[in-house]
Amino acid sequence: MKSRFLKTTLLKKSKSIHTRIIVLTGARQTGKTTLARHCFPSYKYLSIEDPVLRMEYKKLTAAQWNEIYPEAILDEVQKEPVLIESVKATYDQYAEVRYLLLGSSQLLLLKKVKESLAGRCAIEEVLPLTLPELLSTSWEESPNYSLYQDFLKNLKLPDLLPSFNLYPDFTKRANIFRYYLTNGGYPALIREGMNNEERFEWLKTYVRTYLERDIRDLAEMKNLEPFVKIQKMSALLTGQLVNFSTLANEADVSSKTAKRFIQYLEISYQAFMLQPWFGNPLKRLVKTPKLHYLDPGIQRAILQKQGDFNGHEFESAVVSEIYKQTKILKTNGTFYHLRTHDGLEIDLLLELETGFIAFEIKLSEKVSDRDARHLFKLPEILNKQLIHGFVLSNDSEIKQLAKNITAIPAAMLLT
Repeated sequence: MKSRFLKTTLLKKSKSIHTRIIVLTGARQTGKTTLARHCFPSYKYLSIEDPVLRMEYKKLTAAQWNEIYPEAILDEVQKEPVLIESVKATYDQYAEVRYLLLGSSQLLLLKKVKESLAGRCAIEEVLPLTLPELLSTSWEESPNYSLYQDFLKNLKLPDLLPSFNLYPDFTKRANIFRYYLTNGGYPALIREGMNNEERFEWLKTYVRTYLERDIRDLAEMKNLEPFVKIQKMSALLTGQLVNFSTLANEADVSSKTAKRFIQYLEISYQAFMLQPWFGNPLKRLVKTPKLHYLDPGIQRAILQKQGDFNGHEFESAVVSEIYKQTKILKTNGTFYHLRTHDGLEIDLLLELETGFIAFEIKLSEKVSDRDARHLFKLPEILNKQLIHGFVLSNDSEIKQLAKNITAIPAAMLLT
C-alpha cells in the first residue's frame, strides 16, 4: 500500500475536539475506504451501500448510535442522506462520539453535509495518488515532498545540477513519471504483478462502472448516450478550450445540457475546469475555460487509447499533477490559464497573495529560449509580480532562461 499525505492530516484532526466529524469525498476507487480503515482501525466500519443494513441503521436513535457506534466509518453515506441527520443529532448530544463520513459524490454528499453539518465537520478530498505518493514504498513511511512542493513552501529553488540524468535517483523518478502518464494514479493499479494491459482493462471497467453508477446517481438518466458522447468529446478536448455550443451540436443536446454534463464530470472528480485569468482590463484576453481530466489513465481509457500521447494530453497530465500536489499543501492560491487575442498563452497560472507562478508545458525533448517567449512577456500583463516561471518538458537538461524563469524536466519538478 502506498502512503498518503492526507494520513497525517486525518490523524491530527481526529484528536481535535473541533473535528469529531471528518468527511472524506473523492472519486470512486481513490482509496477513501482503505485510508480511513488504516488510519482508524478501532472504528466500526459501516457500509451504507448494503440496502438491508442501511434500513437498520436508519432506525437507530442518537442514544443507540452513541451506545453501539460511538466511533464509526460510514461508507458511501450519500446513499442514505438521512443518516447524516442521525450523525448530527448524535454529535450534538454526545461529546465523545467521532465519525468519518465517506462518499464519492460532491453533489449528493456535500450538499447535505453543508446543510446539516455546517460548523461541525472537516471536509477532505481524496484524489488519485500523486507522484510522491506513488514513489512511497509502504503505508508506514511518509511521502517525501516533490521539488515543486518544496518550492511552493518557500518560493525558492535549491541549487540544481545541469541535468536530471546526473541525479542518483533519476531512473526511479523518470520511471514513475512514465508510469503515471500511462496508467494514472488510481491505487488499485499498483498491485504487484499487474501489467499495463491488465491496468488498462481495469480502467475501462472503471469508466463503465462510473457511467452505470455515479452518473445514474447524479442525474437519474434513463438514456446515457448523450452523456457518453459529451464524455468522449471532453476526453478528446482535454488540455483545450471548451466550446459548449460545439459540444452540444455534436451530442445533439442543448448548450445548457452540455454545460450541465461537464459539471457532472467536475462534481464526480473526473475533470476540472481551468478558468481564464483576466485581471488586467487593459488587455483583450480570451475568457473561455480550459478542461483538464484529473487522471491521464481515465482520460485515455475513455478514448480506448494506448501508446503515444499528444501535447494536450501531456499538458493535462502535468497540470493535474500540479493541481493535486498544490491542494495537498492547502496553498491559498487560485489556478488559471491565460490567453490573449494577440497570441500570448500561458498553460497554467497559480495566483498567490504575493504574486504568480507560471507554467509552460511542452511535450518536446529539447527546449530552447523560444519555448519561454510567452513567460518573458508575462510581467507586462500581470497585476502582481511573476515570482517564477517554469518551462516543463521531457528535456533532461536544466536551463536558467532568465533570473526567474527555469526550464526543467516535468518528471524532476514533480517527483
